[in-house]
Amino acid sequence: MVKIFVITYSTFGHINKVAESVVKGLEKAGAQVGRYQIAETLSDEILAKMHAAPKPDFPVIQASQLPEADGYLFGFPTRYGTTPAQVKAFFDATGGLWAKQALAGKSAGFFFSTASQHGGQEVTVLTSLPILAHHGIIYVPLGYPHPNLFTNEEVVGGSPWGSGTIANSDGSRQPTEKELELAELQGEKFAAVAAKLAA
Repeated sequence: MVKIFVITYSTFGHINKVAESVVKGLEKAGAQVGRYQIAETLSDEILAKMHAAPKPDFPVIQASQLPEADGYLFGFPTRYGTTPAQVKAFFDATGGLWAKQALAGKSAGFFFSTASQHGGQEVTVLTSLPILAHHGIIYVPLGYPHPNLFTNEEVVGGSPWGSGTIANSDGSRQPTEKELELAELQGEKFAAVAAKLAA
């Protein structure tokens, strides 16, 4: 059974909602799932002023745990077209694993959240790929496996780079049924590819 870690950072909860569907797809495909979150670096005072959502009851991932899994699906919001500082701090802590190439040959994918349609969903993944390349981790994109990626009838987050959601600048928009369908499918398809790579 392939073992996949779903690792998220979420300020307002949108990413964690999408992650629920990602996990559903992984489990549907028979994967063993570990659910983790990335450590917060902001103080409780600042988070309160931001009206941030409460943190979920998932363990905080340590870089040393990454070799335990066959693959990873990382979920986080964009910050100016790249990862939030919290996610960057986590990846910066993987230097010891890089030195040993402990993650080489493992698989990874991404899902994401932006405030608007043009908020950088695709470029957020693009700017994250160098991290995978340096570790020798194999990037697994979503592709175009579902008609929800072709619809122009409504706003739908996600792209061939991964599933995603549009949150609005005030966080008022929640993940839609179409977005969650894409997230579940991403989990299912990622598990199949990760299993082949791990075999």
